[in-house]
Amino acid sequence: MASHATGDGGIPPRDATERGLKRVMSLGGAYGTRNYTVKDLRDQKGKRVLVETLPFSPDEAAAAEAAGIDTMKVRFDPSQPALAATIRRAAPNTFMSFSVPLVAAASETEAVRLAYDAMALGADGIMCQWSPRFISAAAEAGVPVQGHAGLVPRKSTWTGGLRAVGKTLDEALWVYREIKDLENAGAWAVEVEVIPSELLAEITKRTTLLTSSIGAGSGGDIQFLFAEDILGTGPPPYPRHSKQYRNLYKMQQEMQAERIAGFKEFVDDVEHGGFPGPEHVVRAPAGLIAEFVAAADADLV
Repeated sequence: MASHATGDGGIPPRDATERGLKRVMSLGGAYGTRNYTVKDLRDQKGKRVLVETLPFSPDEAAAAEAAGIDTMKVRFDPSQPALAATIRRAAPNTFMSFSVPLVAAASETEAVRLAYDAMALGADGIMCQWSPRFISAAAEAGVPVQGHAGLVPRKSTWTGGLRAVGKTLDEALWVYREIKDLENAGAWAVEVEVIPSELLAEITKRTTLLTSSIGAGSGGDIQFLFAEDILGTGPPPYPRHSKQYRNLYKMQQEMQAERIAGFKEFVDDVEHGGFPGPEHVVRAPAGLIAEFVAAADADLV
């Protein structure tokens, strides 16, 4: 029963309450503490804009939680689930959806199974690019589902490639209907990618879903940006919709240059007798080597 007293982060119930955390049990049966539940997040609609990111490493997830990020999405590879599980443990108190691969489920049954696998690793929900039929199956099974609308990169052939969507009346209505279909299928939220900001603001008023905006302006309920964009971990050019708050790529390049320089100096030092020096070696006690030589030579006779 001791496991019932603390959450994933080992926080006693009273301390969790004082920190504003909610005690929860995951769909997989694990007790934990979270900053938000689905109900809490839905209650925020129209009251404040939440912030969301997708970390790629445990260090990024831990930093995002420490900084007060509201929600996270994590890529979930069912063939290699360890990374997602490690990221979950690195940010134990933050609401986290696992982003499941589009092509990993080819039926409603497989969709539910994949969703359950994600939830068993500690996800609070899933994010997917599935059809409403698959989403309906997972939602009926009790899994909180965030859908995807607007520019859906893996389905971009239907919308003319990797470009903004919703700049004509037909496209705007299509995006709206897609979101309403997700709503009717039982999703609780939807990621909306690269549509006009004004369009997202109007759609947000007309759906019960929480709209997570990436490249769709400030008209949504959640503002979403990848950790690699926030931290600047990759080289330019950067997506137009992104903003870099740090330049870790430059720091990484400088660190790599320092690594190379360090290895070169080591090679040079060895070649020229600078390493090892007297301070790096152990000296034999007086007389030991003479005794060793005499004994060794005697063994050879």
